[in-house]
Amino acid sequence: MSMDFWSPLKLSVEVALVSSIIVLLIGTLLGRWMARRHFCGKLFVETLLLLPLVLPPTVVGFLLIILFGKNSVLGSAIIWLFNQPIMFTWWAAVLASTVVAFPLMYQSAKLGFESIDQDIEDAARVAGASERQVFFYIAIPLAFKALVAGIILSFARALGEFGATLMFAGNLPGKTQTAPIAIYMAIGSNNMPLAWAWVASMVGISFLMLAGVHLIRANDS
Repeated sequence: MSMDFWSPLKLSVEVALVSSIIVLLIGTLLGRWMARRHFCGKLFVETLLLLPLVLPPTVVGFLLIILFGKNSVLGSAIIWLFNQPIMFTWWAAVLASTVVAFPLMYQSAKLGFESIDQDIEDAARVAGASERQVFFYIAIPLAFKALVAGIILSFARALGEFGATLMFAGNLPGKTQTAPIAIYMAIGSNNMPLAWAWVASMVGISFLMLAGVHLIRANDS
C-alpha cells in the first residue's frame, strides 16, 4: 500500500489515541465527581455534558468554530499564546474528536463509580485512608472494567469522527485528513478501490473495538 493509503489511517489512529487520553482523564474525574454529588442543577449539567452525543456533528463543528475561531475570545487567546489559530491544525482534529467522544467516557465512568458500594469506601475512610487513596486504590480498581469499556468506545467514536473534524480542522492531506474524510473525498473523485480499502480498514478496527467492549461486559456479568 502507498503512503496515500496509510497516511489518513495513521492520522486517524493518532488523533483518536490523543483524544482518548484526554477524555479518559477528564471523563474519569468528572464521572467520579458527579457520581457522588447531588446539587441543584445537576440534571442540567449532565445534559450539557452528554449533549455532543446527540447533536449532529456539523452542529458540534459549528459551535467549535464559534468558540475557537480567530475572532472569539478563546481563539484570540490561542493565537496570542501559540502565534497561530487552532483551526485547520492537527490539534483542531483532536479537539473535535475529544468533544464528540467525551460523553461515552463520562457516562461509562459515572455508571462504574455509581455501582461501587458506598460502605466499602466509607470503611476505608474510617480506617484512615485519604480521599486520594480511596480514589486510586478502591474506586479505580472497582470501576476498572467500566473505565476500559468507556475508553474503547471513546477511541472508536474518535476514530470515526467526520463532520465536526471536516468543519473545524478541514481537509488537509497529511495534516487533518483523517480516514473518514479521506473516504468521503475518494468517493467524490470516484476512486472506489481506495475508498473500499479505507472502509474495510475502519470496519475492521471498529469491529475489534466493539468486540472488546462486549467481551469486557460478558466477563463482568
